[in-house]
Amino acid sequence: MSSAAAPSGGASAGGAPSGEAPSAGGGESGSDRVARRDDAVRAAVEHGLLGPEAPIIALLDVPGIKASVAELRAAFDAVTAPGTPVLHAFAVKATPLVPVLRLLHEHGIGAEVASPGELALARAAGVPPTETVLDSPAKTIAELREALALGIAVNADNPQELDRIDGLVGDLPGGPNGGPAGSPHPRSPIGIRVNPQVGGGSIEALSTATATSKFGVALRDEGAREWIVQAYADRPWLTRLHAHTGSQGIPLSLMTRGIAETYALAEEINRRVGRQQIDTLDIGGGLPVNFGSDVTTPTYTQYARLLAEAVPGLFDGRYGLVTEFGRSLLAKHGTVVARVEYAKSAGGRPVAVTHAGVQIATRTVYAPGSWPLRIAAYDALGRPKAGPDVVQDIAGPACFAGDLLAEGRALPLLEQGDYAAALDTGAYYFAHHYAYNSLARPGVYGFASVEGGNGNGNGNGGTDVRFAVVREPQGVEEIVAESGGARPTALTAL
Repeated sequence: MSSAAAPSGGASAGGAPSGEAPSAGGGESGSDRVARRDDAVRAAVEHGLLGPEAPIIALLDVPGIKASVAELRAAFDAVTAPGTPVLHAFAVKATPLVPVLRLLHEHGIGAEVASPGELALARAAGVPPTETVLDSPAKTIAELREALALGIAVNADNPQELDRIDGLVGDLPGGPNGGPAGSPHPRSPIGIRVNPQVGGGSIEALSTATATSKFGVALRDEGAREWIVQAYADRPWLTRLHAHTGSQGIPLSLMTRGIAETYALAEEINRRVGRQQIDTLDIGGGLPVNFGSDVTTPTYTQYARLLAEAVPGLFDGRYGLVTEFGRSLLAKHGTVVARVEYAKSAGGRPVAVTHAGVQIATRTVYAPGSWPLRIAAYDALGRPKAGPDVVQDIAGPACFAGDLLAEGRALPLLEQGDYAAALDTGAYYFAHHYAYNSLARPGVYGFASVEGGNGNGNGNGGTDVRFAVVREPQGVEEIVAESGGARPTALTAL
């Protein structure tokens, strides 16, 4: 596997870059997060959550998540006309864990779902249908029927899906089209997803507004714009318009351009149908995350201000807004910590063999150039490790040579019994287990610091850390059960 360049602003000892200032445009500083993380790793070892018998855990910084939510809401409140309906719907795919969705819901965040499983998670977390948005390029009739019956917002991906919705809305119970009595509209807000075809970013797989993207109606294809306008003219109950340009690797200028194109289309549709039919614009999410240091950049405040400057009509109160942020809300508040089981050397380079690899960092292992992770070194007691930096590899437990969290990374030398922490892994990492070698899913724990303890939970001053189980560590019995263990002779009888 080719070596991934070490991210800038390294956190070899768990610390932030020296002299770091608070995040521009609001929010907490990265140094606050680092201090909480260091306390949590130390406390996890002291409490026995992490050690020889529990060699890998995932940690979620609850105060950090709350701070990101507050910054998101404040950023858009600052540029939106008073009284404008705004729904911030978390992209469930980013961290599909029920306690996370419940925490976000209790702080005013809804759910954007793209599968029956994600919808079930959102409902289990108590997210109401009115705060849920269904996106997916492959919705089945059953999924659409359920969403429309519940009153969940639906973004139709293509003309064939819209044909299916046509057939379903007339069969819904209640008033015409399943809506309230006297209303011609379904209970569900319904819109069309368009692809503004403004181009891609540095990660092709996450660029959803390219000329040939699989998502939405390709706006610049021949005849597409006229088809969209006519679709709205024929269906007064189509009241939303949605676009999402991409996420990691997409510059803010390109994201803004995609939203500007979508806004212009909404204005054209409303003008040509002669009424304010489109009343809500779903602008997606996609704010990139800085994986190179503990600084949060770009911020929601920067993005909201840029949008307000480029597309002022979006915020003048004529349109409700829906956002679908995911990675940017959770990534920097998650950490995977793994014990160094063995320390060895190969070709003169030290290798720390840990319990974190492809099973929790699949993208990083298979595409290190696009998804490099920072690694922090902790000693056997869970304290930030000191010492001179040594170029070394951080290897995972899977049985293939490329299972590396980091290659040629300069860190204090990791020794047997130390811990390696993969930072910024709160989204699309430990919640997305890859069962290579039938490796078990790690336990996931939320944490919060409490002043007045001494770090040992006995209340003698200092900082204590409280933990809550988000997801229990997987046992081997579960692995066997999920692998057909109840049917060992199923194939021998054929």
